[in-house]
Amino acid sequence: MKSTIISVAAVASLLLSGCVSQHPQTVEEFRQAVPGAFMAKVETYEVDRPFSEVSGSFEKYAPKCLDVTIETESRTNMSYQYIVTDYNPTVVAGRDITELHLQRHHAQGVMNVTKEPEGGYYLLVADATPVGKNNTRIDIYGPSRGFDVITRAIKGWASGKNMGCPDLTKI
Repeated sequence: MKSTIISVAAVASLLLSGCVSQHPQTVEEFRQAVPGAFMAKVETYEVDRPFSEVSGSFEKYAPKCLDVTIETESRTNMSYQYIVTDYNPTVVAGRDITELHLQRHHAQGVMNVTKEPEGGYYLLVADATPVGKNNTRIDIYGPSRGFDVITRAIKGWASGKNMGCPDLTKI
């Protein structure tokens, strides 16, 4: 009987371990994981704006608008939840590519079941690359739903048509 229970527990552990996979630990791992991931997508488009201007917008607005901490609270008659989420943007500007990385770390109220990279789990990556003299290609790797406010802001910064900050409380 005891060996049967141990065997069942071992099999259950193996089956459940397949449900918990490793989260990407680097930007490159994130880029590679998104195309095949459930509820994730890669969006590619071009803007009629020079690469240097798009890069400058990412450098200016990502730290200003995305380096925030959001506190959320929900109460029902059966439960209470208080979550503190830190959003951590990084912009890496180069001659041929500017990368905007957005990471999310739950400082309170959420238990991590996989290793979290330094700075938090990768939520979104936007790459800007020059296409000719006056156009820039944007590749956005991220969730397919639920984070539209961030994607719209990045598109606005890239196009130069909307330089506002997203309301991250809408996530």
